[in-house]
Amino acid sequence: MKKALITGIAGQDGYFLSQLLLGKGYEVIGIVRRNRDMRLGALDRLPKELRDSIDIKHGDVTDSQFMNGVVKSSEPEEVYHLAAQSYVGYSFHNPQATFETNIMGTLNAVNAVRDISPESKFYFAATSELFGTPENAPQDEHTQFMPRSPYAISKLAGYWLTKNYREAYKIFATNGILFNHESEVRGPEFVTRKISLAVARMHQGSKEVLELGNLNSRKDWGYAKDYVEGMWLMMQHKEPDDFILGTGKLHTVRDFVEGAFAAAGMDVEWKGDGMNEKGFHNGREVVRVNQKFFRPLEADNMLANYDKAKHALGWKPKTTFSELVKLMVESDIEKSGH
Repeated sequence: MKKALITGIAGQDGYFLSQLLLGKGYEVIGIVRRNRDMRLGALDRLPKELRDSIDIKHGDVTDSQFMNGVVKSSEPEEVYHLAAQSYVGYSFHNPQATFETNIMGTLNAVNAVRDISPESKFYFAATSELFGTPENAPQDEHTQFMPRSPYAISKLAGYWLTKNYREAYKIFATNGILFNHESEVRGPEFVTRKISLAVARMHQGSKEVLELGNLNSRKDWGYAKDYVEGMWLMMQHKEPDDFILGTGKLHTVRDFVEGAFAAAGMDVEWKGDGMNEKGFHNGREVVRVNQKFFRPLEADNMLANYDKAKHALGWKPKTTFSELVKLMVESDIEKSGH
């Protein structure tokens, strides 16, 4: 039986990846950051029998002794390093915490593999945020990186660490450059889930107004469940390499809002423009723009060319944008009705 160690298993990607690996017969060991209530984040949504089959280790990836101990005791064939401070907006408010978690955490994880278990395959969760605002679209694995946030800078350090260790120490270390991927277990601080949750509450009768930043911001959005399959395929590839995963299609935040309301059987009518643009449903204001939700630097024009993953791994996204929005809203409506 293969063993896989997943750092950051309590997050969205860990939720889907753990299910995928368990379904393939893996033994799964997961690292969860120690918290007062010993909660397991997204894993709390798993059926009890699945959750109980995961060997949970409470600790912090910024603790090198802890990481060394877990790798030594588990001897995993595969290490998926997903743990990160992954919220771009927060990285501007607290770049130090972002750098400590994302850079030192990655250094500790890859060092543990190199020093203790060099036969383990190592996956690093990189991000399309590395590209910032690229001049050309779509982006492939050769596109120049131009990070536009402390989060993106920290992830770029992790990307180069992974690549450097692969070349210097001949370990199987691969970078997954994943474009935006969302789901029904996405954190509520991310704009897609913020929208789906608000629309679900309005569907149940809430009179709130959804406040958002740049409605024209464009993203290549896919479904996280599709993307973790790509992670696994990267680890089965004959050689370690770097791969982009995305959909190759751009949609605006406004598109997501309209799709979310439509999924709830509600329409939205836009009035005004710029900072004064508002969305109305049946004459009631339901969406407004708020300057505080704008990023200091906007990342835009990020569009995936996933041809390399398609040809080398046989991977492609299965879930359309409209299907993604619909499943997120329907899941939140179902939860809010309980």
